[in-house]
Amino acid sequence: MPIEIKMPALSPTMEEGTLAKWLVKEGDTVSSGDIMSEIETDKATMEFEAVDEGTIGKILVPEGTDNVKVGTVIAILLEEGEDASSIGAPAAKSETPQPADPEFKGTPDATDPNTKGNEGAPVARGESEAEDHGRPADAGPAQSASSTPAASGDRVKASPLARRLAAEKGIDIAAVTGSGPKGRIVKADLDGAKAGAAPSKAATPTAEAPAAAAPAPVAKPATVPDIPHELTKLSNMRKTIARRLTESKQTVPHIYLTVDVRLDALLKLRGELNASLESRGVKLSVNDLLVKALAVSLMAVPKCNVMFTPDQLVTFKRADISVAVSTPSGLITPIVTEADTRSLSSISAAVKDMAARAKENKLKPEEFQGGTASISNMGMFGIKQFEAVINPPQGMILAIGAGEKRPYIVDGELGIASVMSATGSFDHRAIDGADGAELMKVFKELVERPLGMLA
Repeated sequence: MPIEIKMPALSPTMEEGTLAKWLVKEGDTVSSGDIMSEIETDKATMEFEAVDEGTIGKILVPEGTDNVKVGTVIAILLEEGEDASSIGAPAAKSETPQPADPEFKGTPDATDPNTKGNEGAPVARGESEAEDHGRPADAGPAQSASSTPAASGDRVKASPLARRLAAEKGIDIAAVTGSGPKGRIVKADLDGAKAGAAPSKAATPTAEAPAAAAPAPVAKPATVPDIPHELTKLSNMRKTIARRLTESKQTVPHIYLTVDVRLDALLKLRGELNASLESRGVKLSVNDLLVKALAVSLMAVPKCNVMFTPDQLVTFKRADISVAVSTPSGLITPIVTEADTRSLSSISAAVKDMAARAKENKLKPEEFQGGTASISNMGMFGIKQFEAVINPPQGMILAIGAGEKRPYIVDGELGIASVMSATGSFDHRAIDGADGAELMKVFKELVERPLGMLA
């Protein structure tokens, strides 16, 4: 009996992904453990291995397809003795409307224009051309595909790709005539269509539907100015960053606390440690020491090493520090686990290794999902001070500015010292201002007397 190969959940939070590349083709024989495809999740590109052995009978989802829901059948595997004739037609998907609440997990985000019809009704992203052939024929005389209206009732029939391209180009998809099955709009129908060719039906009342009863217009993408430009498709990572940071700023009440920290003792210790570690090929960065200082501070002030949930406050017994790393695809935060008890050389090796693999999208989910707090260092760019956005569900993030020579009171007298500004962003639902201030005080003391973090 043919085996359905389904889109896997490659991380605990994965709901959909991009089928980036097929490494097999129809007719290929695979065994358990063979790499069949590369799948782009919200943070990394991962390899998908075969579980069973057999022959690839049919590939149902072509490579490059976005927004493939977890559990979607992407290919059919034939067992020994079977051929392609044993593959049945895929079952049509349910047309039952899904909740439009963006907080409802497992349904498309109701704010995503790619998931809506012209009147705002959610449309399943995985809908395929084959599904139209599986639906009962409409009552009434048969019509040719070229003359069939694109809409059936209030809903515009269009492929997910056509919807996305129309949204990107500002094209009113309801005004486009579909050439696909049953008048479905496909990519080719958008060629030559002009942006804003016709007003949206949602905004135009008809005789049958008075203006007072018309639904609220659906927000359209911003019109691109007539200026030379290029368009870059949003990656899954960039979409996730946008969603999570928006969620953080809208739902997490941030409180910001800043301290100025003298770096001279830390810089001296770093120089001495690097001299002693040179024979082992280890070179500590200032950031490595700051990761350690934050981790030790969190253990000293456990009220800040927390996570807020609607009915519980989770206090962690160790400090796993997420380190912000910039990659070509966007920001990712690989995690230094047990940073409070790790040696500085171990922290340095872990950060270097994960940062390199992050830039190649090769991190495993467990290496960037989790963590008890984050640190973001923009000192290398000369940024003096900034306020970072909390990475939910963590309770805080530390923003590190550039170290610079400043006038400073040294031993009771005005002098010149190397000083940096550090700003903690705290989830005020879970962490009181006084507790956040205590953490910043301990962090400052550890950096200014760094031997304390090594004891």
